[in-house]
Amino acid sequence: MSQSTSPRGLPDLSGSVVIVTGAAGGVGAGVARRFAAAGATVVVHHRTGAERAARVVAELEAAGGRAVALAADLRDAEQADRLVRDTVDRFGRLDVLVNNAGVQPVRPLTEITPEEWRAVVAGNLDTAFLTTRAAARVMIERGTGGAIVSIASIEGSQPAFGHAHYAAAKAAVLMHVRAAALEYGPHGIRVNAVSPGLIAREGIEREWPEGVARWRNAAPLGRLGTPEDVGNACVFLASPLASWITGHNLVVDGGVSTHPTW
Repeated sequence: MSQSTSPRGLPDLSGSVVIVTGAAGGVGAGVARRFAAAGATVVVHHRTGAERAARVVAELEAAGGRAVALAADLRDAEQADRLVRDTVDRFGRLDVLVNNAGVQPVRPLTEITPEEWRAVVAGNLDTAFLTTRAAARVMIERGTGGAIVSIASIEGSQPAFGHAHYAAAKAAVLMHVRAAALEYGPHGIRVNAVSPGLIAREGIEREWPEGVARWRNAAPLGRLGTPEDVGNACVFLASPLASWITGHNLVVDGGVSTHPTW
């Protein structure tokens, strides 16, 4: 990957191959769009959203990008390994992994069952561990190095009501990123996290008007984030511009974390 910029002002990732997990959803699709705009070939991963993933692929290809949809249940080690192997078999390389797949149910802490707790940990932490391990093994075997970015959350350090299981899983993702950066750095693999704040999606202002209003009042930049905001951070961390950055958590929240709570 060169250190020039793409025609859209992003780092030029032409010739690179990236897997974006959970790319059929809103944030994942936004991340995929930004990597495609930077010139990367994008593997649009999904678990059950085949139709949505196909639409994302069609959108990327219509914009001149190169993309393919691949399915896998990343809670399963064999399927995580297969996703990586299929990518390398198809494109001959893997340069970047973005661990975006996750779940975010809302449930008061005293009502969370052990099964629900384990499901949220599996959907957010286990998936990141298994795909990171699979990608790193390939990068080490091939001697290519690479970049891994895991999507965490500002809730990894500041929980919200009803998100105890989610916040705990995302906090663990942040420590997993640091541990992976420590062990994989000697192999030329950089591992970082992006922690988004509240991201806009269709219907959010209708469904949660008071929450959106409180966010806008608290955020110095005065708006919700977009999936593309998250994607821009991921592209930066995956690019040569971040070649001396690893084990870092890049908070993308419009500055809301600076707001005093007392």
